Amino acid sequence: MSLSTVARKALLATLLTGTTLAGSGLAHADATLDKIEQRQRLSVGVVLSGGPFGAIDPATRQPTGFSVDLARDLARQLNVQLDLVAVQPANRVQFLQQGKVDLLIANMEWNPERDKLLGHVATPFYRVGGTAAVAKDSPVHSWAELKGQPVCTSQGSSYTQALIDLGAQLKAFKTSAESLLALRGNNCVAAVHDATLINPLLAKGGEWSGYRALAPELNPAPSVIWTRLGETDTQARLDPFVRQWHRSGWLIEREQANHITPASPALVELRQQLQGDGA
Repeated sequence: MSLSTVARKALLATLLTGTTLAGSGLAHADATLDKIEQRQRLSVGVVLSGGPFGAIDPATRQPTGFSVDLARDLARQLNVQLDLVAVQPANRVQFLQQGKVDLLIANMEWNPERDKLLGHVATPFYRVGGTAAVAKDSPVHSWAELKGQPVCTSQGSSYTQALIDLGAQLKAFKTSAESLLALRGNNCVAAVHDATLINPLLAKGGEWSGYRALAPELNPAPSVIWTRLGETDTQARLDPFVRQWHRSGWLIEREQANHITPASPALVELRQQLQGDGA
């Protein structure tokens, strides 16, 4: 079910040129940048349900994670204050469409269906696929073996359609934490989420020492900063920031600082490409 290496590179190249439907958007100016400047505040929706991309630090009670780092740096470069808004997979699209946030950096990878609903900054900042946590003694050793099996995930998951295509019996929960709890309660044979959430969790051992991950990753896809449809001014303003993140190696540094495993090969690919073309 995963994209081939050639297909992944082709999709990343397409996103870099900004030629997807969402990247091109509607041919008129948008007012989001004006609103951000007038308010002197940038509102970004992030998922804070746990893991290296977004969580609440138990010591400081402050948001932390890769997505949070990106949102903070966007606000810094725009010279405005940042409002982080916690969203869930089930409501993140609605939060953006309804104007409750200006942008989404919310564990939501690009796909053709989302491309019809939202716009995005042309250059992807990451690439991630899904994996399944299963019991070590589970007879499931491949994605195909999930056919007809109860599988837990979160509402609005990037992997919903792929799991339906596999013939899995989906149990969708509001959050990944609820999905993983259902797995540990034997309500499903697998819990499918981003590999960057599952792999560090299993690596910690402890209560997860009896579980393993399925490979290869399911449907790896580019991660982008989402806007509303037609917000080409916002997309154009933010795209140079993302490109500079890649060229400087800042994204690789943030990946390491947030202990994201496995490391994304896309960050190395994009850095080399952007350094090479001088964009």
